[in-house]
Amino acid sequence: MKSPHAISKADFQALAEFRFQLRRFLHFSEDAAKAEGLTPLQYQLLLQVKGLPEDEQASIGRLALRLQLSHHGTVSLVTRCERAGLVVRAEGLPDRRQVGVVLTPVGEAAVRRIARRHSSELRSLSEVFQVALLTEFNDEE
Repeated sequence: MKSPHAISKADFQALAEFRFQLRRFLHFSEDAAKAEGLTPLQYQLLLQVKGLPEDEQASIGRLALRLQLSHHGTVSLVTRCERAGLVVRAEGLPDRRQVGVVLTPVGEAAVRRIARRHSSELRSLSEVFQVALLTEFNDEE
């Protein structure tokens, strides 16, 4: 009798293929950010600010969660992006203890250029990644 926790060769192959395709996409994305003169983490911050749902504020805490960084690390990243003219800190969040992060026109233009580069790469992964929310993005161009 097969153990319910047994992992088959096909499971390992599927996991290995998924990790390969994920890493291939991340490598592409990192190169796209670098070609724009940004670090991959700077691009990730800009993308998270731009891509948050309308009802969510880009607070340091929210961005830390989305980037899987510590609060302190996120503050440092925002500071570096602010110095580069990509974002500004904004007051006026419902909780006045929080600081919001807003894209500048320079940051907005950069995140749009890099995202456009991802369109064909995302289409090439449509068989590997079944993410419904990416469908609309893939249909642009």
